[in-house]
Amino acid sequence: MELKGKRILITGAGGFIGSHLTERLVSTGSQVTALVHYNSRNDYGLLKYLSKPILEGTRVIFGDIQDEYLMEKLCKKQDIVFHLAALIGIPYSYVAPESYVHTNVMGTLNVLKSAIRCNVGRVVHTSTSETYGTARYTPIDEEHLLQSQSPYAASKIAADKLVESFYLCYGLPVVTIRPFNTFGPRQSLRAIIPTIVSQALKHNRIKLGTLEPVRDMNYISNTIDGFILCSSRYDIEGNVFNIGYGEGFSITALVEEIGRILGKKIKVKREKKRMRPEKSEVQKLICNYDKAREILGYTPKVNLKDGLHRTVQFIQEQPELYVHSHYVK
Repeated sequence: MELKGKRILITGAGGFIGSHLTERLVSTGSQVTALVHYNSRNDYGLLKYLSKPILEGTRVIFGDIQDEYLMEKLCKKQDIVFHLAALIGIPYSYVAPESYVHTNVMGTLNVLKSAIRCNVGRVVHTSTSETYGTARYTPIDEEHLLQSQSPYAASKIAADKLVESFYLCYGLPVVTIRPFNTFGPRQSLRAIIPTIVSQALKHNRIKLGTLEPVRDMNYISNTIDGFILCSSRYDIEGNVFNIGYGEGFSITALVEEIGRILGKKIKVKREKKRMRPEKSEVQKLICNYDKAREILGYTPKVNLKDGLHRTVQFIQEQPELYVHSHYVK
């Protein structure tokens, strides 16, 4: 399926992955409507880091996926909807679980209902590897049990199942992409790699939580490749695809590699307030992307080391994104 000239709506376009997806699609000639969560500051979120030609080629709309009327209005005449809008911070989901249900579940329901009414050609729904919980086996394939070890994960499982039901019950052409941990330029301090880099640029001693969890760290351009493939391949509706790097890295290993890039020995102080509740901590997430490789032709092109170099460079060049936080002291 050729995406050039296609009319595309991206929810959550002002976020980390959404901004990169917007950039890629506009650069390839798609007609992109970028939905950014409404705010009184007229703040485009991370879209403001896009080049002027890309931003000028993007139709930016402020709103909320919880607004059913707005979603139906935006879905009209769209060929593809990429649904990324969600509350994603796991720690905050412990504090305000109801807000995650409203945004991640009811918001997704609004997107699905609007897509049905407007005859959208395809919806690409964004899931998360957190829906698997601590692995029963690794690497994790799409047949792995789903387990909600946080209110965030529970809300995303519910959203995934709504998507599945709209395909099975109503024939909505949907594809679910389940990215494993993605990192890269523009990612906020809520994520582990920017947290490590930002602190390490200032000090040799940094503050973190648990160091043992293992994560499949995939560079942002690899993840965007997965999104594009999920939107452009024929006859894949109803499928769920894991998108990841295929290798696990502990937090300790990430600290050591970032230290090598910065040319310094980083010491870590553990802080209890940065740790998840014991039963909520997901210990190991490693992606099996065999299905995506065989059906979509997906394979990650950028390795961890190169991705970290690019991320460190961005953080050094855009310090304003990383100084206004209690995490960096």
